[in-house]
Amino acid sequence: MKYFITTYGCQMNVHESEKIAGMLVDIGYESASSVEDADVIVFNTCCIRDTAEKRAYGNIGALKSLKRANPDKIIAVVGCMTQQKGGAEALSLKFPFVDIILGTNSLDKLPILVQDKRSRRASIAVSEDPTVDLGLELPIYRTSGTNAWINIMYGCNNFCTYCIVPYVRGRERSRSISDVIRDVKQVLSEGYKEITLLGQNVDSYGNDLKDGTSFAALLKEISSLPGKFRLRFMTSHPKDFSREVVDVIAASRNICHNIHLPIQSGSNEILRRMNRKYTVEQYLEIVDYIKEKMPDVGITSDIMIGFPGETEEDFLSTCDLVRKVRFSNAFTFVYSPRKGTPAANMEQIPADIKKSRITRLVNLQNDITKELSDEYLGKVYEILVEDVNPKYPGTVCGRTDSGRLVTIKGETSLIGSFIDVKITKSRSASLFGEILSKGE
Repeated sequence: MKYFITTYGCQMNVHESEKIAGMLVDIGYESASSVEDADVIVFNTCCIRDTAEKRAYGNIGALKSLKRANPDKIIAVVGCMTQQKGGAEALSLKFPFVDIILGTNSLDKLPILVQDKRSRRASIAVSEDPTVDLGLELPIYRTSGTNAWINIMYGCNNFCTYCIVPYVRGRERSRSISDVIRDVKQVLSEGYKEITLLGQNVDSYGNDLKDGTSFAALLKEISSLPGKFRLRFMTSHPKDFSREVVDVIAASRNICHNIHLPIQSGSNEILRRMNRKYTVEQYLEIVDYIKEKMPDVGITSDIMIGFPGETEEDFLSTCDLVRKVRFSNAFTFVYSPRKGTPAANMEQIPADIKKSRITRLVNLQNDITKELSDEYLGKVYEILVEDVNPKYPGTVCGRTDSGRLVTIKGETSLIGSFIDVKITKSRSASLFGEILSKGE
């Protein structure tokens, strides 16, 4: 028996798909290479952006003929999209051939529903309360190579006016520091060389525990563990990102100098309309402190274009900020309304203006990324080899401490190793190098 999982959205969903895989492996399934070969097909959905939701709907619909030809196949749709108010019912009506529909709080029910599937009617398990049980231990089948994802918290309290997450993931709930440390020790004992801590806003970790626990304290404790490994985290929120966290990272031997700090807009007026709770000036102060403590840092960001009310002046302010910060990379995207959020009821920007602005911003960021790539030339960096690079036969790739991808000639036996590499060529966001020495 085989399963196939399609994942939409962020790294949180990637890790949840590892949990889904773990549960299916636990009951005797193995991974399939395609939906045609699978006995169970799972769509792990995301509703944060309209494009992800439309893509999910299209791919689910494409399975109608496959289900008709193979009625014993089990099709399950889980995640954020089904957790939206009325989302599960609408999905069931639109795609009556879907067998199982689960919300964000019901993933643990998947194995029993797969095993007990007898009726042609959809099994729906979605509660109005989207929160998950923090004490629930699900098996994990890790699929991210040298990296292990670990949740440190769930949910979000910020209620940005464009975002659906608090409605489908609930309020912030932090896992205990002892549980997180236990998981970190476990993956290190299994040989993982990189760990990424996950949360919608990792900087507010511990606020709900009321015991003095903080994100800085968590980072410090993990960093003190023995062995050679890398520690990354995402995502941070500028309103909560503290100097204490910067100090801990700067003093650590294994927390990567790579910080993802979403700005979203370089206009204070748009930030206010977004309910982001910080100003451009405060953001730049944080960036200046980060660069002061870590001159080799790689700062990445999320930038949204076309938010309701954005003027040409607002857009140009965003471009100015991009020039000042010089992000090593940025995920740039066009705002799309999400039903149930305040911004969906605001006056929208015409599509042609959004398209023009996003093109200009992408070109600007690409130029900056290329300039920063050139600064790596001739220098030596330690990278953790993560995988082969399918674009270049006979090569493997890995990232610098600052998060830049480097491709080198090498065998697959290098995967999981730390190696010193001299950068010999740059191409936009990509770097190429030659091995100088192999570490651990």
